[in-house]
Amino acid sequence: MLHVDVRRPQRADARRNFDALLAAARDAFAAKGVEASLEDIARQAGVGIGTLYRNFPTRQDLLNAVYLGEIEELCVAAEKVADQPPWEALTTWLQQFVRYAATKRAIFESLNREAPAFQAAREAMFAAGRPLFEQAQKSGDARSDVDFDDVLRMVSGLTAAGYVDDAQRDRVLAIALDGIRAR
Repeated sequence: MLHVDVRRPQRADARRNFDALLAAARDAFAAKGVEASLEDIARQAGVGIGTLYRNFPTRQDLLNAVYLGEIEELCVAAEKVADQPPWEALTTWLQQFVRYAATKRAIFESLNREAPAFQAAREAMFAAGRPLFEQAQKSGDARSDVDFDDVLRMVSGLTAAGYVDDAQRDRVLAIALDGIRAR
């Protein structure tokens, strides 16, 4: 399986700070967009602004790392669910994809989609999720007249809507997934 290279520091404490910054930035960008306060992100991560800038010299570096980190999480999530029954594996992974798509939507315009890293990340994400979908088709759980790109576009479209809460988002996703379930 392809993996995305998010350059984490080697020391455990530095790696914890790096990961905390990515998590805080992901939440901040999803909630407030790409102009979210870097000071607030550092504070939320429990580090100083200097630590943020040592890891991510520019806002763009942080945006890119958040995006690549999301892709990396999708790849890892696909590996973790691969042994589950096919439909369960696919739907669990797509729930993670919905969280990724919300973050991606918030930072999409700031990304250089022509950059090799962006293209490699997209390929890695497809390589992680496509086998789950194909297994669901082979097992007869997913419709055979649908392809993986159709599913990702449908699920991505769902993230454009505003939801009252996570439970509503999960219900809407379940309704959409019912549309690709084989009868």
